[in-house]
Amino acid sequence: MNGILVVNKPAGLTSQQVVSRARRILGMKKIGHTGTLDPDVTGVLPLCLGTATRVAEYLLDQAKAYRGEVTFGWSTSTQDASGEVLESVDEVRLTEEAVRSAFAAFLGPISQIPPKYSAIKIDGKRAYDLARQGEDVEIPAREVTIYNLEIEEMDLSLPHPKVRFTVECSKGTYVRTLCHDLGQKLGIPAHMSHLVRTRSGPFTLEMAMTLEEIQSYVEDGTIESRLQPLGAALPHVPVHLVPEVLERRVHNGRDFTIKKVLPGTDVGSLIRMESREGQLLALYRVESIADGQTHTLPEKVFKEQVQG
Repeated sequence: MNGILVVNKPAGLTSQQVVSRARRILGMKKIGHTGTLDPDVTGVLPLCLGTATRVAEYLLDQAKAYRGEVTFGWSTSTQDASGEVLESVDEVRLTEEAVRSAFAAFLGPISQIPPKYSAIKIDGKRAYDLARQGEDVEIPAREVTIYNLEIEEMDLSLPHPKVRFTVECSKGTYVRTLCHDLGQKLGIPAHMSHLVRTRSGPFTLEMAMTLEEIQSYVEDGTIESRLQPLGAALPHVPVHLVPEVLERRVHNGRDFTIKKVLPGTDVGSLIRMESREGQLLALYRVESIADGQTHTLPEKVFKEQVQG
C-alpha cells in the first residue's frame, strides 16, 4: 500500500502513537509522519505509507496553517495549557488596539526561541528529555516566517482575556511560542490554550480522516481509494508526463531530456516525472537548459524497473 493517509489527529495522542495505531489498523510497518504535533494539538497529520515515505522530507518543508487560541494572564513551562504555571496575574486589562498592534508585529520573518519542552535535538538528545531531567536547556533562536496572522475573535472582558486566531507559517514555527511571545510583547504572561492544525502543505482538515474512519475503510476494503497519491505532496513542483515508451528509461534512473522548458523551472529545479495515468515515477532535477530543451538527472526513482 503506497500513498499519503491524511489523519485527523485526536487530542491525547503523540504523533508517534498515531503512527503506531495506523500500523496496527493497516497491518503494515512502513509508515512515517510528516511533522510532529503535540499531544494536546488536533488536526492534520499526513502519514506516508510505503513508497510515499520517500516524499516525506518535501512535505516537512512546506507551510502549515493553524487555528489557535491565546490566553493572557499566566505563562507555563511548556508555553501551552499542559505545563506548570510560571507566572500569573489576577486580572488583565487589554484594549483591542493593543492586541491588534501586538499581532501585527509578528507578521513576516521573525526570530523565535523554541520551547525547552520540544522535540528539538541538542547534542543528539531531545530537548524535552533534558528538560524533564532538570537540565538547563539552551536552545538557539531560529528564523521562521509568519505568512498570515489574523484575529478571528477577541474576548477582552474576561479577567484572563482570550484571543482566537488563524496563522499560516513556515516549517519550524512553534505556535505556542508565538502565543508566549505575544504576551511578552504586551507585557503580560500568556500561553497557548488551544490549537488545531488545519493544513499541512496541500493537505487540509476537510481531507483528513479520524482513526475510527480509517478502521472502517479498512474493513470495507475502500482504504486504498482514499489515499492521496505521492504527487499530491508536491503540488508546487512542475509535472512532465512521460510517454509510455520512455517510462522504462525513467524507472531505470537514466538521464532524461525534455524537449521544452516547463513553466516555473530553472537550473536546480525539481520536476515530477509522471505517467499518463498520474503515477509519480520519479523526481528529476534540472541539470541544464539550452536551445529550448531541459536536460535532467534523477533525484529519486519510485519504482526500480518496469516489468515487460
